Amino acid sequence: MIKLIITGGTIDKHYNELNGELSFPETHIPAMLQQARCTVEISLQQLMLKDSLEMTISDRDAIKQSCINSNAQQIIITHGTDTMVDTAKHLAMAIQDKIIVLVGAMIPYTIKQSDALFNLGSAITAVQLLPPGIYITMNAKVFDWDKVRKDRPIGEFKSL
Repeated sequence: MIKLIITGGTIDKHYNELNGELSFPETHIPAMLQQARCTVEISLQQLMLKDSLEMTISDRDAIKQSCINSNAQQIIITHGTDTMVDTAKHLAMAIQDKIIVLVGAMIPYTIKQSDALFNLGSAITAVQLLPPGIYITMNAKVFDWDKVRKDRPIGEFKSL
């Protein structure tokens, strides 16, 4: 079984047409899994719905503890892209025996032309095939956590 930990980020944001703001009224992950017709056994845990720029060390510790406490060897974490590498580093300092894949999106799932569904599907596939370690999957690529950076001007993740 794969454990999927929901923490927020753009992948789960909702666009409010009335005021133009992005917010987190609820997670979209169950709907995404249903739309993708995913038949893999996945256990969901919603830890938080937060923009990654607002994440604290306590939030990262909660994510780490959830991974450590899980019996699952394959873990996916939905996460905001701005500090995804920071959280991956935090996890890598404490966890070596599990396959952990962090994933996010540049465009919210609820907005047309979103990369969210594709990225989530990539993470589900990657976590089943990779050896133990901490990874980031974005833009149809899988990166080792310490060999990637977000290229903000073009909105893509790049290898170091």
